This record gives sequence, C-alpha cells and structure tokens, in this order.
Amino acid sequence: MSNSIQVGIITVSDRASAGEYEDHGGPALRAEAEKRGWSVLAEAIVPDDLPKIQQTIRSFSDQGCGLILTTGGTGIAERDVTPEAIRGIMRVEIPGFGELMRMRSFDITPNGILSRSLAAIVETALVIALPGKPSGAVECLGFVDGAIPHSVKLAQKVPTSC
Repeated sequence: MSNSIQVGIITVSDRASAGEYEDHGGPALRAEAEKRGWSVLAEAIVPDDLPKIQQTIRSFSDQGCGLILTTGGTGIAERDVTPEAIRGIMRVEIPGFGELMRMRSFDITPNGILSRSLAAIVETALVIALPGKPSGAVECLGFVDGAIPHSVKLAQKVPTSC
C-alpha cells in the first residue's frame, strides 16, 4: 500500500532489554498499528539510556519509518529519560499530542497527569512517546491517531491537498 504509514516501535525498558521480563508494550503497539493498516518496519527494545534511545530513533528514521512509537520511560522515575532523549534530537515538539494524551488519560486514572508523553518531529519522522503500560500506550495512541497521517506527511515533506 503506497498510503500505508511505515512504523518503527521502540520499547524503552532496562529490564526488558536485559531479558528480565517479556516485552508486552511493543507487541501491543504492533497489533494496534497493523489494525490501522500501517506497516511495522522496525522494532527494538532498548534500555532507559538517552544515547541509545536517540540512536534507535535516528536509525528508524533513516530506515524510512515515518512514524516512530516509543513505549516506556515517560514517567517521573529517575531512569525515565525518553522525553529528554527525544527533545535532544527533535526539530520541533508538537505539544497538543501530549496535552490530549494527559487530559484523556486523567479521565481514566488520576496518575495520568504524571505522564510526560509527547510528540515531536525528528528528522523525517513523527515520534510519539507513549506510556510503558501496554493498555496506556494503546489508549494514548487511540486518543491522537486522527492527527497522525497528516503529521507524518508533513514530517516527510510530502505534498498534501490540505
């Protein structure tokens, strides 16, 4: 499909990257992406390490991923560095994504306000940092999915009719 969005999925977790537990967030996002007709081009599990997160995002963008979804590292624990990693390499942040994800998450759980989920343009990809909990990642993706196709086109500098 020429209209299909090419997706990269990055699970950010010290324990999953060390093989201490099975990643459930990445597979949950893969299923959601495929349900939407998007093609999952690349997947990785990386530790909560700023340079490794940045390197993986750049690699996925270089491979042609127009949408990169991260799951994990968006809380307020000391090792949660996903937002800082993205901000360190982004061209522009798109605040509305994070605002909407937090607002809608707060309706589900008061702890939703603790999330530092965000979206930004890195190179030619829309990067969305989602919560680490699989259900939270899927819910937050659903909250913003309507704006994703147009954002990806803009990130990839594809002419649109809008």
